[in-house]
Order: sequence, then structure tokens, then C-alpha cells
Amino acid sequence: QVQMIESGGGLVQAGGSLRLSCAASGRTFSSYAMGWLRQVPGKEREFVARISRSSSSTYYADSVKGRFTISRDNAKNTVSLQMNRLKPEDTAVYYCAADVNSDFAYDYWGQGTQVTVSS
Repeated sequence: QVQMIESGGGLVQAGGSLRLSCAASGRTFSSYAMGWLRQVPGKEREFVARISRSSSSTYYADSVKGRFTISRDNAKNTVSLQMNRLKPEDTAVYYCAADVNSDFAYDYWGQGTQVTVSS
């Protein structure tokens, strides 16, 4: 079992920045990859970013590449998402998620944090 709590969401103007954080507990944090995904009401949840166990590999959706940066601190059991140059279309509920089986599927989810970007 992995428990996660996100923080850092809020309201920001277009062009601004936010930093999301996710604190995990339960299993050894350094043993699994982490991801951020987002969802808009009425739409499917979509992939945003992913980071490997040791931070050696990161992946981004094309829509956020060059603007968002995922990072993790295995000593603090946290994963972060730095979001710069935000756009109204980035508005969504953002979830951190754990891939404990290393199969690019996410097994555990946080409760989500709302990000709203005004134009």
C-alpha cells in the first residue's frame, strides 16, 4: 500500500507558475516510479509526467514539455511538479500516482489538487 497527499494547487494567471508536491508513505519510496496525471471534468485522466525510481529518467506529455519539470527527493519521500508558463488549458485536477510494478501503469493515487489557470 502507498498513501499519497498532494499539495500546492491553486489559482494562477496565465503565464504564471505553481509547484505541486506529493508526500508518499507506506512502501519504500525509492522502489517505485512516480507520475503526475490530470483530469478535467467529463474527460479522461491524462498523463502529464513521470520519473523513474532513481530520477535517471523522466517523461513528459508533449503538451507540457519545456514548461513542466518533475523531480523527486527519495530522502524526503516526495515528488514535485514545477509548472511554469501556465496556460488556461492546464486547468485540471492534478494527481500524483505510484507505479509499484514498473509497468507504466499506476497502482495508487493521491486525492488530487485543483489547478486553475485564468486567462
